[in-house]
Amino acid sequence: MQYLQQAAFLLLSGLAVWLFAGKAAKIRRNIFLGRQEDLSDNPSARWKNLMLLALGQRKMFANPLVAVMHFIIYAGFIIINIEVLEIVLDGLLGTHRLFLSSLGGFYTFLINFFEILAIGVIAVCVVFLCRRNIIKLKRFISKDLNGWPRSDANYILIVEIILMSLFLTMNATDRALQLQGSAHYHDTGNFIFSGMIAPLFSGMTQSTLIIIERTCWWLHIIGIFAFLNYLPYSKHLHIMLAFPNAYYARLQPAGQLHNMPSVQNEVKYMMHPELAPTGEAQPMKFGAKDVMDLSWKSLLDAYSCTECGRCSASCPANLTGKLLSPRKIMMDTRDRLEEVGRQIPKGGSFNGDGKTLLNDYITVEELRACTTCNACVEACPVSINPLDIIIELRRSLIMEDSNAPQEWNGMFSNIENNFAPWKLSPDERDAWVNA
Repeated sequence: MQYLQQAAFLLLSGLAVWLFAGKAAKIRRNIFLGRQEDLSDNPSARWKNLMLLALGQRKMFANPLVAVMHFIIYAGFIIINIEVLEIVLDGLLGTHRLFLSSLGGFYTFLINFFEILAIGVIAVCVVFLCRRNIIKLKRFISKDLNGWPRSDANYILIVEIILMSLFLTMNATDRALQLQGSAHYHDTGNFIFSGMIAPLFSGMTQSTLIIIERTCWWLHIIGIFAFLNYLPYSKHLHIMLAFPNAYYARLQPAGQLHNMPSVQNEVKYMMHPELAPTGEAQPMKFGAKDVMDLSWKSLLDAYSCTECGRCSASCPANLTGKLLSPRKIMMDTRDRLEEVGRQIPKGGSFNGDGKTLLNDYITVEELRACTTCNACVEACPVSINPLDIIIELRRSLIMEDSNAPQEWNGMFSNIENNFAPWKLSPDERDAWVNA
């Protein structure tokens, strides 16, 4: 029977890892459909970003109370998973509480610490469910989240409550079995929470307690494996991608736009024709019309988005009722990237489907509403930059499609002819003061 359980556990864990690895490989492939960008400079600054933004969650502490609650869930997820290592090894080796004999009293301390975190996670998840579904904070009831995104957030919180409850019940029945002297259930001493409720199970028979303890053990690890494979389809993928996203954040000053070399060269060749290359000129592409035209970092941003809405809550265009929502920009980019990825055959390439990110997912009205104030970038806790995507799409809209309001066209014409936004000759560039 023991070997049968070990075989079942090995099959389950192998399947879970295989499924997750397959989806992770597809996400990685999708991200690198974007154009190349070198973000390997200044590693010390990048490690600092990773430690402060991803690990330390520095930006979250703009609201200390929410930051502490989020940190409890975050710490619970990271630290309690150390306990999962023991569960996995127990399942593979057919042991029970493998680390108890080697860690001794420190083992009891660790489990006590895990239980405190588990209680904290349950309490915070209840608070977060109330914020979303009873208090209904504005950024959580936005139409951006209609449908699956709103359900996704609730499912994750509920699953975390269930997983922590299973962990505590497993420990409580384990302790009850220890008190009854059951074989294989070695004395660990009382745990801080489950030890208090263990007496509630004292009237049960050993066989009943073993069934409850083993059921909780199996459901707990099955739930964790299921959660692992749910992550790539959920906004909670940021749990993993926040770290590389913070490391590869662009280090230039906030709001600084990068110039397009092709445009710079055109101006240079216009001023100095002798520098222009000979031969037939290669067709140039300006900005981005679809996800493949964006930087791989922008696509990593899209997968890292947690849909918290802090960007949209800080956006002046969104606050004044305009159509633009930076959160929706990131969600649309991710949705389009997933759609493109599904149409790429194994070992093949994307051949087009008649759709583009620009127009089919993100509208002209949304793009024109952006003031490039950088508020969305400043608000994001994991260094996501919706502005980069907006700028690239607007460049394509203006320079590829010649789609601009009439007022803009007049300014463009003046800049082209007079080297200034005003309808004055270059010799009279200071005359606008008196205009």
